[in-house]
Amino acid sequence: MTSGRPPYVHLHQINVSDGGVPKKPVLEARVTLRGVEGDRQRNLKIHGGPDRAVCLYSLDVIEQLQQAGHSIEPGFSGENLTLAGLDWELMQPGVRLTVGPDVELEVMSYTSPCSHNARWFHDGDYQRISQKKHPGWSRVYAKVLKEGVVRPGDQVEVK
Repeated sequence: MTSGRPPYVHLHQINVSDGGVPKKPVLEARVTLRGVEGDRQRNLKIHGGPDRAVCLYSLDVIEQLQQAGHSIEPGFSGENLTLAGLDWELMQPGVRLTVGPDVELEVMSYTSPCSHNARWFHDGDYQRISQKKHPGWSRVYAKVLKEGVVRPGDQVEVK
């Protein structure tokens, strides 16, 4: 059985919004020290800033959540970059990765789940993506070390 995905760790989807969730897919985006161009966070006390410039999540984790009956889709939980084919438990603070030919990121922290995500979970339990309650299922925040343009299908390498 083949999924139709490239046979390497890659950027599955880029997601942006004018504030709030779900974030919608775009065909390419420039990633700057301030985050993904075209994206805005509703609450800058909780989101954004240099150490939370880009939110990352795993397509593989999203698919596992879907198999458990949750209606979550890429971008729904507020991630900017949805990555595929990566052992998500490796995504811990301090990990560095490249996305495409130019962008370099460093994972800074786990992302706290937000009540705005409750609607994607059949039981309303948005804590399902909490690192404290379910290690390995959380989104992560990353700092941008090197800016550039990213596109779906771009290779992702963990350093």
